[in-house]
Amino acid sequence: MNEIQVLKGENKRQRYESLVAALYQDVFRYAYWLCKSKPLAEDLVQETFLRAWRSLESLQDDKAAKAWLFTILRRENARLYERYRPELVDIEGQSIAENDELEPDSRMERELLHNAINRLESEYREPLLLQVIGGFSGKEIADILDLNNNTVMTRLFRARSKLKQEFNLESDATER
Repeated sequence: MNEIQVLKGENKRQRYESLVAALYQDVFRYAYWLCKSKPLAEDLVQETFLRAWRSLESLQDDKAAKAWLFTILRRENARLYERYRPELVDIEGQSIAENDELEPDSRMERELLHNAINRLESEYREPLLLQVIGGFSGKEIADILDLNNNTVMTRLFRARSKLKQEFNLESDATER
């Protein structure tokens, strides 16, 4: 190998390591929301980053890395379900937060919100998670999901409306 190839390989490794360091937690959180199993999420993230390493040259702009990784993750998740249906695991009582020392009320509120989001139809849940967990704009979500930007904005609005309605109904029921 000549010196240029060595430098190119070293730059690729450094670029990859910086992407992993910066985006691993976001990618894992999204994977966990998709599959609702910590071990499966870890496998999906590992496969996502492996595929990212193999095709790192195709990433033209590091600013687009998060959307690129989320797209790879979504495709990996879809491939997984094409091959087999894993045993479903109930995630109640499990936490993806590193610091689980929340007050009981905060923990309960987080669990209620988590369950409400999971009850949303996929067409509403996925854009909402990409926005909330991934921090993507409507246009970025449209690119990731291969949808029209207006469609994404409508789905985000409807997802929030459904959540508001559900929590208003729950609070009305507890006040009676």
